[in-house]
Parts: sequence; C-alpha cells; structure tokens
Amino acid sequence: MPKVTYVSDEGEVRVVDSAVGDSVMQTAVRNGVPGIVGECGGVLSCATCHVFVDEALLDRLPPMTDLEDEMLDGTVVDRCPNSRLSCQLKMSDELGDLRVTTPEAQE
Repeated sequence: MPKVTYVSDEGEVRVVDSAVGDSVMQTAVRNGVPGIVGECGGVLSCATCHVFVDEALLDRLPPMTDLEDEMLDGTVVDRCPNSRLSCQLKMSDELGDLRVTTPEAQE
C-alpha cells in the first residue's frame, strides 16, 4: 500500500496509507490532514488542493494537463515549478510513496 507523507508549511509531518486509485487529495481529506481543502471534490474546478511535490519525485508523476496548469494560476500561494493539484495525483503501486508539502493557505 503506497504512503503519502504530508508536510505542513510549518514542518509538521504526517504519513498516511493511501489506497491504490485514490488521489493525494482524497487521502488527505479522508484522513483529516490539515492544509488540503479539496473544495470541488477533485473535479479540477478549484485550486484548494495545491501542494508542492518533493522535487526528487517529480519525474515519477504523470504530466500535468493544460487544465491543471491553468488552475494552478489561481492558487492563493504562488505556484512553484513543483506545484501540482493533489486531486490529479492518483496513487498506484508503480508510483510508490509520495512526499508533498502544503502551502500556508488554500483559500
């Protein structure tokens, strides 16, 4: 079972088991991880699940779609090269464990 390590903007770390097929956002919301709102429920119509992916893991992720790229322009905290929407990151055994950091604000 893959794990997601969530790091808050203040450095607090929480490791959560994720079901294969669930998104990083679904895993966070289901487990009460602070810092990820997921206001739209994962349908790619908001940016309240913005995360910064550990740069060493970026090459394991699927490419960003044009719509995700556009939505990231609307984040509260400025996007960075390692910004992704956690609703678009689906967990799989092939992907393995992920480490993401939440921004200081989502809304």
